[in-house]
Amino acid sequence: MENSKLPLIIRREYMAKVRNKSFVIMTFLSPILMVGMIALIAYLTKVNDSDKKVVGILNQSDYFSTDFNITDRTSYIFFEDISLEKAKDSTLHLGLSGLLYIPDYENLEEVVMESYFYSKEPPSAAVLDPLEDVFQERLRQRKLLTFGVSPEEFKLLNQPFEINILTFSGKQNLKGINELKAIIGGGFGYLIMMFIIIYGGFVMRSVIEEKTSRIIEVIISSVKPFQLMLGKIIGTSLAGITQFVIWILSASLLLFAVFMIFGIDLTGLSTQQSLPSPLGAPAPVDVPMDAMQLYAMEFLEIPWVLLISLFLVYFILGYLIYSSIYAAIGAAVDNETDTQQFIFPIILPLMLAIYVGFFSVFSNPHGPIAVGFSLFPLTSPIVMLMRLPGGIGDGGVPLWQVLTSILFLIITFIAIVWFAAKIYRVGILMYGKKPTYKELYKWLRY
Repeated sequence: MENSKLPLIIRREYMAKVRNKSFVIMTFLSPILMVGMIALIAYLTKVNDSDKKVVGILNQSDYFSTDFNITDRTSYIFFEDISLEKAKDSTLHLGLSGLLYIPDYENLEEVVMESYFYSKEPPSAAVLDPLEDVFQERLRQRKLLTFGVSPEEFKLLNQPFEINILTFSGKQNLKGINELKAIIGGGFGYLIMMFIIIYGGFVMRSVIEEKTSRIIEVIISSVKPFQLMLGKIIGTSLAGITQFVIWILSASLLLFAVFMIFGIDLTGLSTQQSLPSPLGAPAPVDVPMDAMQLYAMEFLEIPWVLLISLFLVYFILGYLIYSSIYAAIGAAVDNETDTQQFIFPIILPLMLAIYVGFFSVFSNPHGPIAVGFSLFPLTSPIVMLMRLPGGIGDGGVPLWQVLTSILFLIITFIAIVWFAAKIYRVGILMYGKKPTYKELYKWLRY
């Protein structure tokens, strides 16, 4: 009969969470809100970028008469046969972004050095960059002309170049894929951090509520404190997994809808046609496709099953570790206000994992910092998820690192649960006293 109490506690905690109205609403509403937020940000960015900057130009020199071309983001008004002061007044009266003054000198270098941009407020890079590009381009042309390079030759020299990128098997590759994978992994790591904070808080508040209402005194008369703590942790963890699975299914449907809206042919992403091998290359080259198709294909080739499976593993182990600490804190205090002194040391490793993970994984996913933080138990659930979109094995995370990090998590969970159970056992019946770190240490020795 004793062995059946833990499943009953798990079921009680799980049903209490999933039947909560706010849980049900946010489970189905969150994916829609996230997609809507991304769409809103994209729309606002587009509206913000559509605000064309208008710059006044007073050119008194013999240069730059045809260099300033109107673009989608920048337009120009040219002042002629007026003084600089009148041009300034007109710029302010018309509400322009600023005035570019180009004086009259014989030497181009002097013209450029004595040119000034007048504005009411510090100008943004969107205004200055096109102007600086014009000056830089003209100076480059002048220097090349002095070296005997003709305008036609200059155009050939100035053509942009992008190197062809292929895998060793001859498949077309793309720039920015590693960054895309790091962002996807960072998203999964951020989800783990949010889940730990949110659901760990649920466990802590549940313990505080039962403790302050004195229900806990009735419960522990028939259930061991350790079983009660473990039941709360596992039940809340299962509720979080349920919510995540629903989010994954909803996000998949929304992603499919996005592909349909943008006209991405999912059935044709795996179809590859060959071109003649360039310069005798042994492997065939894929037919160039639309950039959106290529990125979509790379997106679908990410090992999603592996990534989601390991996400669940790291989420469960990471959550079990942190929620045990949350449960111990909830048992040690009488109200949520008293938890503030203990919360920051818990959140600190999670924040460190996010920031250090982004900086290290983006620049060098196999460097010592990324590897070290992906093995350290308090940060590995987040940092390892950032590295895993590249796969396991050749070119990805070595298998021994994944297995080692999971082993460290299991050992850490057992150790922390053992310590947390000692605090929980004593603190659950303590009332009216705000605990200190010194008292928590004493409880660990009981």
